[in-house]
Amino acid sequence: MFALDNLVRPNIRAMKPYSSARDEFQGEARVMLDANENSLGSAGPDLFNRYPDPQQRAVKAPLAKLKGVDPSQIFLGNGSDEAIDLLVRLTCTPGQDSILLLPPTYGMYEVAANLNDVRIERVPLTADFQLSPEIVSQVLASPAKLVFLCSPNNPTGNLLHAEYIEEILRGFGGLVVVDEAYADFAEAPSWTTRLAEFPNLVVLQTFSKAWGLAGLRLGMAFASPEVINYLNKIKPPYNISEATQQHALAALQDAPHFGQMREQLLTGRDWLNQQLPALAIVEEVFPSDANFLLVRFRPDATAVYDYLLGKGIVVRNRTTQPGCAGTLRLTVGTTEENEQLVQALQNFSSSR
Repeated sequence: MFALDNLVRPNIRAMKPYSSARDEFQGEARVMLDANENSLGSAGPDLFNRYPDPQQRAVKAPLAKLKGVDPSQIFLGNGSDEAIDLLVRLTCTPGQDSILLLPPTYGMYEVAANLNDVRIERVPLTADFQLSPEIVSQVLASPAKLVFLCSPNNPTGNLLHAEYIEEILRGFGGLVVVDEAYADFAEAPSWTTRLAEFPNLVVLQTFSKAWGLAGLRLGMAFASPEVINYLNKIKPPYNISEATQQHALAALQDAPHFGQMREQLLTGRDWLNQQLPALAIVEEVFPSDANFLLVRFRPDATAVYDYLLGKGIVVRNRTTQPGCAGTLRLTVGTTEENEQLVQALQNFSSSR
């Protein structure tokens, strides 16, 4: 039987969280004299003289409806990175506990562990960047407090096999964090649909990718109310600004635009999938359920990377990542950006 309290650090279980009057008050305030704000207004836009709602209720209400969850199952953070850091701090005692990673994967999990003096266990994915029965067995045998499963994976772009994720959820002793930053580009259902089955499940999503709001730095974590309560207990009091909440709410109210952008990016991904394999310098284009493609180049991916930089085209060099030798990660851009990328690669190929 999963028991969250057994995972949470004892000092966090015992700590008293910071509590503002905005946390304690319910209803609509007519006179707000609790937070030493400037009641006269702002030198800039209206409404920014007041602290934002620390619980982001106005954003969580439509988001809960969209995702099919309860507001009590939502945590909003300063990007998904804040949720990653808080999950590590919530469960892992510095110098004592560990997290489990399945490389190649998103680099911020390791950064959060190092920042908090938490040991890292690594179980590499298979050669085709997948889970396997052997990997699942190693995960289930681990004493780690957290395992991070990035699906669709970054930098490889593929979904991890759902049946193996389910095995991990049923048998792993710690929290299972499924990072779905790119899930809006995949056809598989989100793991948020199965929160009720797995009290040890945390699902990460973001407004940075399909929603096109990377500049807002707004991430989402979905989990049981018990997990969310702990995250709210240890987060900074006003971690999401009023401006961010307003822009997120506007985006949620414009769902048709979200759908149009998603379809345009998927069309661009399909076009790149058709164009890139025809290039002599391209050895392999890996399957992608995300808004990017991992591409293996020959004979020298770094030379391609440097050439593109010289043309003002910035991509991600992944050649040093486990299992990713000779690869670059190419984000799907606008139609014009995609065409410029392919043209530059054609020019490099013909010059060899």
